[in-house]
Amino acid sequence: MQGNEELKKRQMLSAQIDLSKFNKGDFIKATEEEKKQQDVMAESTTFFKDGMRRLRRNPLAMFSIVVLLLVILIMIFAPVIVPYSYEEIISVEGVRDKRAANLAPFEYSDMEKAYMEKYNVKVFPHILGTDELCRDYFIRVVYGTRVSFMVGIFAAVMVTVIGTIYGAISGYAGGKVDLIMMRIVDIIYSLPDLLIIILLSVVFKETMDFSSIPVIGKLGTNMVSMFIVFGLLYWVGMARLVRGQILTIKQNEYVLAAKAMGASSGCIIRKHILPNCLSVIIIMAAQEIPAAIFTESYLSFLGLGVSLPMPSLGSLANAARSGMQSYPLKLVFPAVAIILIVLSFNLLGDAMRDAFDPKLKN
Repeated sequence: MQGNEELKKRQMLSAQIDLSKFNKGDFIKATEEEKKQQDVMAESTTFFKDGMRRLRRNPLAMFSIVVLLLVILIMIFAPVIVPYSYEEIISVEGVRDKRAANLAPFEYSDMEKAYMEKYNVKVFPHILGTDELCRDYFIRVVYGTRVSFMVGIFAAVMVTVIGTIYGAISGYAGGKVDLIMMRIVDIIYSLPDLLIIILLSVVFKETMDFSSIPVIGKLGTNMVSMFIVFGLLYWVGMARLVRGQILTIKQNEYVLAAKAMGASSGCIIRKHILPNCLSVIIIMAAQEIPAAIFTESYLSFLGLGVSLPMPSLGSLANAARSGMQSYPLKLVFPAVAIILIVLSFNLLGDAMRDAFDPKLKN
């Protein structure tokens, strides 16, 4: 009896409903429309899908992706379609056409016009004209864009890998290890990158021969020096960012639980910490690409880029500087290519930051 009274008291304060107090007639069956109104369950999604949905809603991100896709398609298919190479001097029937220098876009030289009239054929046009050495300028801009693009991608991958590994070790280890590693980063920050590139270029020219290596031989010692500097100096920003993220994440309960279960440090970093830093790493890597492209462009503009006759956007702009008053378009074309690529990557990086880390959005 006493137990029944206690049960009744608990039921009075309970959130449960006593259905015996109601009759079936007190309830009306809900219609299909009312059921749909009550269906407020959201579609299940993942972090990546949610971020991609935000990214697709950003018009600047879509514009950047379209521009970059067009640039990539031109880089891939233009050398296949255009019958000129980046170092080929325009010639007609095996004779060098000396009057084909500095032609305007879609302009033919006198020898080409005579050849077309004689054989009643059409010569592939010079879309962006020719340079001072009678070489097709469009294909040189395409190859220059290829070089700058590949430098940007390669440098971003190298910076991301080195910076992520270094920052992960520093942030997870903490203590004296973190202190020493961050002081090394501070020292690297103070080193002048331009001076090191010049010194390495001089040393490599005197001591090493890269001509036998297929790709590096064409790029030259300056580009080798540039890649070494990217690997030595440019990863420190990524390392600091990853370290800061890991210092916060390693205090979470799931990391402490993994430690309590006896998981190794490498396993914890690989499976529990780095996946939670992945969005920040991707965003930072996307922003490293335009920085590397711009760095390569201004170094090539200063004569510290690829070796001639291999073009890059910076070296093309440097070569066009001497004839800027007479042939201003020779400077405009590589400059526009640099602006489009760098601006597109920057806009895409900002859009990815807003999409995959909404807390940073104002």
